[in-house]
Amino acid sequence: MAEPDPGEPTVPDEPDVLDPDATVDLDEVRREAGVDDVLDGLDRELVGLAPVKERLRELAALLVVDRVRERFGVTTDRPTLHMCFTGNPGTGKTTVAQRIGDLLKGLGFLRRGHLVTATRDDLVGQYVGHTAPKTKEIVGKARGGVLFVDEAYYLHRPGNERDYGGEAIEILLQAMESHRDDLVVVLAGYADRMATFFEANPGMQSRIAHHVDFPDFSADELVTIAEGMVAEQGLGLSPEAHTALREYLALRREQEWFAGARSVRNALDRARMRQARRLAEGGSRVGLADLTTLQAADLRASRVFAGGHRT
Repeated sequence: MAEPDPGEPTVPDEPDVLDPDATVDLDEVRREAGVDDVLDGLDRELVGLAPVKERLRELAALLVVDRVRERFGVTTDRPTLHMCFTGNPGTGKTTVAQRIGDLLKGLGFLRRGHLVTATRDDLVGQYVGHTAPKTKEIVGKARGGVLFVDEAYYLHRPGNERDYGGEAIEILLQAMESHRDDLVVVLAGYADRMATFFEANPGMQSRIAHHVDFPDFSADELVTIAEGMVAEQGLGLSPEAHTALREYLALRREQEWFAGARSVRNALDRARMRQARRLAEGGSRVGLADLTTLQAADLRASRVFAGGHRT
């Protein structure tokens, strides 16, 4: 007998069918599948996003109940799990897609639960015969997990006869149907552009069962996100730096190209660079507190405070 491939996750044996008068502890099913661990971890990992987390809890509840129905021999169609995430950049869409993979693996709906991210460049070729193998390769890598297509509307370029995005869309549609038991596709992007994309591609719209909108982070949530990022790096903010950070974020979030948590991380990276330069050019000995504390000057040196943009 051939040995199993150690790199390929094994599928657990199906449990015996329960008697009609049996009962099942749903809390135990959730624990065994790691559902609560995934959802609680998402609460810790992402600030805010209450409506998104609520949708995930509803989906998890449905999948748990469906699994228990199967144990009683009740035949139910596998739910369609393909999704659309809409919202601005930096609102946690990729992170949520990762956790959905974990959730579906724990419940037995996916073999691996891994995440593969793709954009137009990963799927669409530049000459005849190039698109199909590129798209099929990405789909093959995502089998058993989640395929996250960011800014999916760029696949469709109406009016361009030499564009091959339509071929990629057709292959994705086929994969979403023929591999629906082994693949979850998440399309992501701005809400208005995704709406236009679906109008032009009704076949794609019909295969999407869950539309989840990711709200922008509030000013307070952005500050909390920044504090968490600073702490992860073993740093802290002086009281004056904390005030400067709040003022910075209030100004920056009103500018163009603000990308939520991504922009927060970029701003902190630049503040760390300014801190390092300040210390290196200080010409004096430094202690641990100096090395691990961001000061207001490290943030207020940003052009944002002078009406500039981003830095």
